[in-house]
Amino acid sequence: MEKILIVDDEISIRKTLREILEFEKFEVEESPDGLDALVKLKQHNFDAVICDIKMPKMDGMETLERIQILCPDVPVIMISGHADIDGAVEAVRKGAFDFISKPPDLNRLLITVRNAMDKSSLITETKALKRKVSKNKIQDIVGESKEILSIKETIARVAPTEARVLITGSNGTGKELVARWLHEMSARREGNIVEVNCAAIPSELIESELFGHEKGSFTSAHKQRIGKFEQANGGTIFLDEIGDMSLKAQAKVLRALQESRITRVGGEKEIKVDVRVLAATNKDLRLEIAKGRFREDLYHRLAVIIIQVPGLNERRGDIPELVDHFAGMICNEYGVPKKNFTTKALKGLQDYNWTGNIRELRNVVERLIILSGESVTEKEVEANVKRVQTNTSSDLQHVFDRFDSEAALMAYVKNEYETYRTAMV
Repeated sequence: MEKILIVDDEISIRKTLREILEFEKFEVEESPDGLDALVKLKQHNFDAVICDIKMPKMDGMETLERIQILCPDVPVIMISGHADIDGAVEAVRKGAFDFISKPPDLNRLLITVRNAMDKSSLITETKALKRKVSKNKIQDIVGESKEILSIKETIARVAPTEARVLITGSNGTGKELVARWLHEMSARREGNIVEVNCAAIPSELIESELFGHEKGSFTSAHKQRIGKFEQANGGTIFLDEIGDMSLKAQAKVLRALQESRITRVGGEKEIKVDVRVLAATNKDLRLEIAKGRFREDLYHRLAVIIIQVPGLNERRGDIPELVDHFAGMICNEYGVPKKNFTTKALKGLQDYNWTGNIRELRNVVERLIILSGESVTEKEVEANVKRVQTNTSSDLQHVFDRFDSEAALMAYVKNEYETYRTAMV
């Protein structure tokens, strides 16, 4: 049964609306003011809210704004005994589904409520569909090694909580995939997971990216911008490569974690945000703290749970399963029959030094599928994988052999850099 919350300080109005709506087979709850309504909204799920504009303690407009933050998908129908065009426009501008004057016309009220219910149902169905599509898009964490099984168990235990998680590991190990599963298996899965690559954003723009900015706050701020923390409200924010974040931005992130509030660049208003923070890094943050490049207090805020993702060389037993997974995916993308890897080919891949981890393995599998015949053999692995690594290593060794010491090599590199910089100027 669809459930409606009536918020009005007049008992007679609440009683009248209740009788009408219950006759139409709706389940009805009442609140005498905005504060009580917010409590009920936290405790129960409602399909719609009917709210008076003029109320004690907290007026209808403020109640509307709070509901938008707490339950952004619940349609709110505003009513008032002093209806005017300005009031109606203001209510709709602030997010109200519709505006009705008192005493409400019965037909108008029921039509509006049914339309609101249709919107609520559509939102629910759309979210369910998005969730299904999103879940289908998330790759499985492939592997049965003890390291991977331990990570899967940790995700299952930690995801349903609100604990912050720091995911560590080398580039290409799958830290982002761990973060996505932490979100997907959490109570926040209906909300957004907003990803921020801290290493890809210039230090002077990271604050605006994370917290947003007000129009005119700096030269190119031609309009207001909503930051990643606000976009993730009710969901999860994933701060990838957080070890590359500037100390100034770190201080603001720390404040956001402590107070659950942010302030846009150039703004003064504090904005409450409800986000779960996941972070990842390929750096040793303890070492970065010792060098003065990372805040120790922020580290302790982020590292409530630490998940270390192993490199591929540490889980070679998973390589055959990973190869089969990627081969199926890639052949499907190319629209060709799935190619098999011989036992010796898989053994050759297990013996390879995977400096690029899972990301490198996927690229290698794609290369082998393109260049091989009906199946991938040891010969293809030798020709297209191992020989590439050997040639690269030989080229580097040839460079190193030109110098009789590390100091001589560094002096050469410095001289080359100075020459390049002078030429650029």
